[in-house]
Amino acid sequence: MVKIIDKRWADRELIATATPATLVQVVFFVVPVVMLIILTFQSSVYFQLVWTWDISTWNNALGKTHHWTVLGHTLVMAVTCVTLSLLIAFPVAYALATRLKAFENHIKILIIFAFLTDLVLKTYGWVLFLDQHGLLNWLLKSAALVGPGFDHKVVFTPTATMIGMVYNLLPYMIFTTYLSILGVDRNLIQAAYDCGASKLRTFWEITLPLCRPGIWAGTVLVFVLSLGALIEEKVIGGGMNPVMSELIHQNFGTRINWALGATLTVLLMAAATVIVVAFSRMYRLNVRALG
Repeated sequence: MVKIIDKRWADRELIATATPATLVQVVFFVVPVVMLIILTFQSSVYFQLVWTWDISTWNNALGKTHHWTVLGHTLVMAVTCVTLSLLIAFPVAYALATRLKAFENHIKILIIFAFLTDLVLKTYGWVLFLDQHGLLNWLLKSAALVGPGFDHKVVFTPTATMIGMVYNLLPYMIFTTYLSILGVDRNLIQAAYDCGASKLRTFWEITLPLCRPGIWAGTVLVFVLSLGALIEEKVIGGGMNPVMSELIHQNFGTRINWALGATLTVLLMAAATVIVVAFSRMYRLNVRALG
């Protein structure tokens, strides 16, 4: 007979176990967010923070079309990054988990190196590759895919920014998807084959649905991280198409307008939260309908 242990918050052992994690969340998440919200009701005068306790900064942030344009551009870039990362990561993760078992450890080590390599170093490497006189144009000319006078510069364009974002965030999507594929029970797949299902139908009705938690985790992770991408846009994109992270960095750094920077941060966090919650709701409804 299985004994059911009833845990209550009055239990000292449970409180002692939960206290460290709770303190970490409060100190490193709740407190900074509260400080940001407080700053949004202040103002900046002559590069100094003034405690005015009004909504003038909110009026400034919400009243400028430029801020909404940059916010929309940031969200589009994030969604595009998630889509491209998923399209690339799923075949890689699937092959790694099912077809390339002999090279599994080698490939995982290479992916881990992508985490360990400095972000700025990797980003500047793409500048050399995508430059007008870089390696990309040299390879195209060497393969006779373009003419000798072809000098197309991909760097300092939105395409270059997206390449850098996908490259830097792709390992997160690969690992979460890879772990979800590893968790699929192979007996279910063999049972589907025994029942006469084709490989495509088995993948569509068994493998893919069971991989959805990992895919969703990677999607949320890449989406949130892409909203804060700054190095890719400034280094590879050349600052030609600003994103919200750059505006926030400018207001906290060069312009010394902490109130506006905090307001734009809260605005970006609110937009991201609404999108994630909406898609989470859709995901749960879809899972219930299929279940």
